[in-house]
Amino acid sequence: MALETLKKLGEELYAKLHLPTYPVAVTYIKSEDEIPEQALRPSAMGQKMALCQAFTNARSWGAHTAMTEKDNLCVPSSAMHKWINVTDEEFVESQVRQGWHIDRQAEMNRLAVFNHLFNGEEGRKRLETMKSRIGFVCSPLQNALLEPDTILVFGNGVHTTHLIQALCYDYTSPVFSAFEGFGESCAKGGLLPFVTGRPQLVLPGMGDRAFAGIAPDELAMGIPASMFPKMMEHMFKSGGFMNIGMPFKTMMPSGMSESITPGFAYLRERAEKNK
Repeated sequence: MALETLKKLGEELYAKLHLPTYPVAVTYIKSEDEIPEQALRPSAMGQKMALCQAFTNARSWGAHTAMTEKDNLCVPSSAMHKWINVTDEEFVESQVRQGWHIDRQAEMNRLAVFNHLFNGEEGRKRLETMKSRIGFVCSPLQNALLEPDTILVFGNGVHTTHLIQALCYDYTSPVFSAFEGFGESCAKGGLLPFVTGRPQLVLPGMGDRAFAGIAPDELAMGIPASMFPKMMEHMFKSGGFMNIGMPFKTMMPSGMSESITPGFAYLRERAEKNK
């Protein structure tokens, strides 16, 4: 898909859905040589940030940010992206020390679920793809510097409903997601749509809330860039004239009178007597 087409569709989505922040273009890179000059690198300034913070830079500030393991303070997310070489046992130990789950077995169970991604021939290809990347560049979609692999869109429940309805309109790739409250925007929002080719609903997790300033009512959708044009073609088509649209249309109550509250009823009675 041509970059200019995706950039225009990003502008269209931002306007049509009245989004509070820009859609984010995420491109996974194989070499630091792919990083554009315009992209900010935290490590170049002697700093580090989390991957979710890079998304906030793009969607809220319109900034271009490049992230590799050198730039990423969230070491577990670097491990899950396969940007660093650690064993499963070392990863589990890091999570046990964090205290996220009840015990070591719970952390082993969690990792086993993630490792299902790499089962079979398709899984082997996914793992090869992940290991071939060393980081990503993210930008606001309408000003993207590189053709994106994933497009990450933040919004509220209504925005997300429209995205899901458009993605599911032809029901060839419905949205199925699992949740655990961690690694949501980075792993589910960015990585999984890239390596699986399937969209993901993101319920921002602990790091997203603590580090990236994601608001309490915000959700997100991670969308493979290849699916983005068709999603835009299907926007607002679900239900035809019954689609809730944007601004969204709600049912207005009818058949009401002043009797709905005692204060209304009292004041109407007094007004009638005072005529």
